Amino acid sequence: MNIIFGPVNSRRFGKSLGIDLSPSKKQCNFDCLYCELEPAKTMASYEDVVPVKEIIEALSKTLTIHQDIDALTITANGEPTLYPYLSELMDEINNIKGNIKTLILSNSANIHEQKTQEALLKFDTVKLSLDCATPRCLKRLDRSHEGIDIEVIKEGMLRFKSKFFNPLIIEVLMVKGINDSVEEIDKLNKYLLRLNPTRIDIGTIDRPPAYKVEALSYKTLRDISLQFDSSLPIYIASRKKVVEKPSSYSREDILETIKKRPLTEEDITVLFDGASKDRLEVLLKERKIETVNSSGYDFFVLSS
Repeated sequence: MNIIFGPVNSRRFGKSLGIDLSPSKKQCNFDCLYCELEPAKTMASYEDVVPVKEIIEALSKTLTIHQDIDALTITANGEPTLYPYLSELMDEINNIKGNIKTLILSNSANIHEQKTQEALLKFDTVKLSLDCATPRCLKRLDRSHEGIDIEVIKEGMLRFKSKFFNPLIIEVLMVKGINDSVEEIDKLNKYLLRLNPTRIDIGTIDRPPAYKVEALSYKTLRDISLQFDSSLPIYIASRKKVVEKPSSYSREDILETIKKRPLTEEDITVLFDGASKDRLEVLLKERKIETVNSSGYDFFVLSS
């Protein structure tokens, strides 16, 4: 039973260790179509609970071996906020972590609960999933446990955002034919404008899913990103198996494209041919374009 896994190197977080709060089996209140874990019955609480002491002992031992860790990522074979002692665990981790940053990856289902919010306030960065803005989509895509309400989740996020002043990242995982419609994206867009998170990661399936569902291409993700309001800080997170041929962009094309949606270095690699990259460098030197950092990623934007 491996509670601690890694370390792995991340451009955003440096050298990172994972902490699995459900190492024995999948324990989740969602059974998402795209989940990389085997399908499993949803649950409202953990059946197998690892004691806080055992987690801390495993972490402390690992930190004596790896003394150059930059980040600790709290996750689970399922949903980490279902762990009943998350707040107490974070108190213990914060007592021993020193300058190491903490991050949690949550499906947001419990974000409305006061207990959950109190625990999440103890993290340096919180990343919440929001694949859907409508009840039908939530039930169809995330296959949520009985009683989970998307409107309650959205209101809970707003309340949490009002008191959390560290980076809040929203992850939207797009699945072909499920949550990629114009209507669903419009509802997500309107809600995200209210929430105003630090960053929004839009991705798609890049690992074998639990059910037979299809990923979207990078081009489709890029087109979807343009359907969101240009003020939203969107990062296209999935670039595996990109097959699009780089295109030629004039100076005007580059400026117009970045005006519609800021681009990352990875976007440039996928979209721009060699000559277009040279034109981008000229625009940077002319200070027509600049880079700004948003929670670990550099974006090319129009100069202010």
